[in-house]
Formats: sequence, C-alpha cells, structure tokens
Amino acid sequence: MLRTVHATRYVVPLREGGSLPAIVEADDLGLYVVKFRGAGQGILALIAELIAGEIGRALGLRIPEIVFVNIDPALGRNEPDAEIRHLLKASPGVNLGLDYLPGSIMFDPAARDTASAQEASMLVWFDAFTQNVDRTPRNANLLLWHRKLYPIDHGAALFFHHDWESMEKKIESPFTQIGQHVLLPWATDVATAGRIACEKLMPAVIGSIVGSVPDEWLETIPGELTAADRRAAYVDFFCRRLSVAPIFEEEATHARSRLV
Repeated sequence: MLRTVHATRYVVPLREGGSLPAIVEADDLGLYVVKFRGAGQGILALIAELIAGEIGRALGLRIPEIVFVNIDPALGRNEPDAEIRHLLKASPGVNLGLDYLPGSIMFDPAARDTASAQEASMLVWFDAFTQNVDRTPRNANLLLWHRKLYPIDHGAALFFHHDWESMEKKIESPFTQIGQHVLLPWATDVATAGRIACEKLMPAVIGSIVGSVPDEWLETIPGELTAADRRAAYVDFFCRRLSVAPIFEEEATHARSRLV
C-alpha cells in the first residue's frame, strides 16, 4: 500500500520537467518530487508513473518511494508565480510524489557512467515491457545516488492508455524504440532478466499494483468504461504482454547487436 502524505510547503519548481513538477515538503517532514494532476500531461501520466514505478520495484529496481500527496488549493495562495499558482489550484486532492534524493545526479555515459550487465538488462527489459519511450541518452531519467542507479520519471510509459482502442495491437509490440535505450550497450543478457521478471510478476502482484490506482483517477479517463473496467484492462494488458515477452526481448537483443 502506498502511503499518503499532506503537502505543507511548496519548496521549488523543477522547471526542467515538461509538466512542471516541484519539490514539496509534507506533513511527515519529508521532501518529495510531486507530479501534479493539473499539469498538461494530466492524470494518465500519474497513472503511468505509479503502475510502471511499482512494477519496477517488484522487479528489484531502486525506484524512489512513491506516495500519494494531498494538495490543498490554499497551498499556492501566496505563490507569486502565476503559472505555479494556477497549477496548484488545478491540482486539489490526490497527486503523486516520489522521494526526493538530495545530491543525486543524472546518469550520463558521456561522463563515463556505466551500469552492471545485470541491472542494465533488467532496466532494458522493464522499459520494453512497460513501453517507456523516455530513457534515452538525451533524457536518461536515471539518477545516480550514492553510486547506485535510481530509475525515475515513468510518466511516458503505458502510452497505449492514451488510445484504448490501440491496446490490443500494443500487447505484442516488439517496441522498436528500445534501440534508443541509454543502457542498451550494457544490457548483455535481457533473456535472463526476462526469466527473472516473469517469476516475480505473478498475476497477483500485477493486480495489487494496479489496484493501488485511485478510482477517481481512472474515472477521469475519457470513455464509457468504469474504474473497475479500466483496472481489469490494465491487468489483462500486462499479463498478456508478459506471456509474449520473447517478442520484445528478441528485439532488444537484436538492437544491441547492431551497436557492436
């Protein structure tokens, strides 16, 4: 179960993020990078962040703790920046936060940062499974903290849910975008990572992760499906995608061979 905290202070915006996330202090005295429901990317980005992030955690990846962050619109009443003030007013209720990792830096191969074959292979498998298009050398979305890798920013994953009619076609997608993955040069054994992942991602695990998505978020998705229907569709998608994992594992392996 994800913890719920209440925002008490807006600290500073992170303007490098397209949806204007921010560092926010909460009533547990912790600092969190908050993704706001009122941002341009909307609720779907928050759903992707939650589901993909918790799938990564189930696979043993170092995902910063994810929490629900309650935002009171009054939080921004004294904010001088009109854009930030509008964002906070548009984001009342439940938002999403990730534990802030002070002093972390972005993974950068140009700075001779590297990854172990085991961790790189699992991260490549994970991003192909969740269809995350946003882990490239240009935008790695990988933090180095105390010399360990922490994957962040999964809002661009699960892009099938922007067009539910396309979901069936996306299940067996080889995900050719994996050829642009920042860790592909070190991902020497994606097949082994896949075997480990299939053992960990039992249907009950996937169901529990999807079950943590608030009904109110699911109900904001356009269309006639209920929250229960959406939830069932997510679970079905991931269980079926897991059953055809060799398709995207082979794509990742072939993409890496083209780098050599």
